Amino acid sequence: MIKPVSEYIQIAERMADAARPIVRRYFRAPMSIASKADSSPVTRADREVEAALRDILRQTCPDHAVIGEEMGGATDSNGPLWILDPIDGTSAFAAGVTMFGVLIALAIDGKFVLGIIDQPINDERWRAAAGSATLFNGSPARVSGCARLGDARLYTTAPEYFGDAIGAFNRVRDRARFTRYGAECYAVGLLASGHVDLIVEAGLKLWDFAALVPVVENAGGIITDWRGAALTTASDGKFVAASSAALHEATLELLTKPR
Repeated sequence: MIKPVSEYIQIAERMADAARPIVRRYFRAPMSIASKADSSPVTRADREVEAALRDILRQTCPDHAVIGEEMGGATDSNGPLWILDPIDGTSAFAAGVTMFGVLIALAIDGKFVLGIIDQPINDERWRAAAGSATLFNGSPARVSGCARLGDARLYTTAPEYFGDAIGAFNRVRDRARFTRYGAECYAVGLLASGHVDLIVEAGLKLWDFAALVPVVENAGGIITDWRGAALTTASDGKFVAASSAALHEATLELLTKPR
């Protein structure tokens, strides 16, 4: 039985709370860093956090499907699907930089209805659920409303994620007010709070972007794929998050129409 989304908020908050002491125990502590098959880094903290989150879901939502970066899962569930990224930005975490976050999302029928971005070291949390505003540490968050690309503060994770699409990203970069790199999901929280105006990403996985959708949309922003379509569990990992419709439209035009 699927409950109202509001009833799952407490579960998501409980998971984010459980992740914090694990992350703090390992942050800036000596640890080994392994490489996965795709060469991305992974630490013991990543695995312990995801195990803790899954344990809470087994206790509270045993009939729900779960997919996570470290322990896998499937997206073909007809019911609720929890999507977990125990540490989004493992390279930043392993380098002792606070530009990372714990991502928790809930999708129902392929639509993202709940999302949390939690930064355990800074005690910062963005939370959004269907029917309610995005909250930052309990207070409403709102995007800046920036409408001109020339005024926009642009973020992306890293140029190497774009592959053959780097030229399209560079067209946006060249017109933005300035560009910053490496904040991972933390930049999306900053966008929701009005400190960043535009984010363009590529090469991401489902667990990298699922939690971001409600956070951006419920703060008044727009987040879609590069074609302007809504992000779903089947999206290709390219997205644009913008603080206004005008900024979003201008960015899509540059990404999809070479100049």
